[in-house]
Amino acid sequence: MAEAQDDPAPLLRDFVNTLNIDAAEDELTTPELLAAWLAGRRLVPDDARASGADLATAIALREGLREAMSAHHGPRPADFPDDLEDALTAVPLRVTFAGARPDLVPLDPPGTAAAGLARLAAAIMDAVAAGTWPRLKVCQEDTCRWAFLDTSKNRSRAWCSMSTCGNRTKTRAYRARRRT
Repeated sequence: MAEAQDDPAPLLRDFVNTLNIDAAEDELTTPELLAAWLAGRRLVPDDARASGADLATAIALREGLREAMSAHHGPRPADFPDDLEDALTAVPLRVTFAGARPDLVPLDPPGTAAAGLARLAAAIMDAVAAGTWPRLKVCQEDTCRWAFLDTSKNRSRAWCSMSTCGNRTKTRAYRARRRT
């Protein structure tokens, strides 16, 4: 299992992107799929199990992270879902000094989905420490909302893909201007 990653931003991006709004596809529809996703990212062992409560926590965490990443586009405040705080409370972490630096580790046994979700929550703070947290954004196209890492020099990227979502948005704006 991965205790710490060099760059946690791709992990958080991939977690948020387990729901593809544009294609109406959700990778986390059952506790078994959640356990498999966590195991695939080496956050839990391959034989880990998840419960319905773990799945509900994961969904609340995912959508809360999507909203937090949405707020990275500008000075507008995030509209966090009410159950985000409950999801973060359900993944208890503690500080440990066992390594080269203080680290957040899950309180739950390592083979549980709750421990994997706690590692995801700890990755938020790792992304803050790495400086990549504010670069995690979601596409501003309402039909997409795909998470991406803004690697532009001035941190102004607004869409997951200029050729798809950027083009859709600009085409709609152009057509609206032409109608008036």
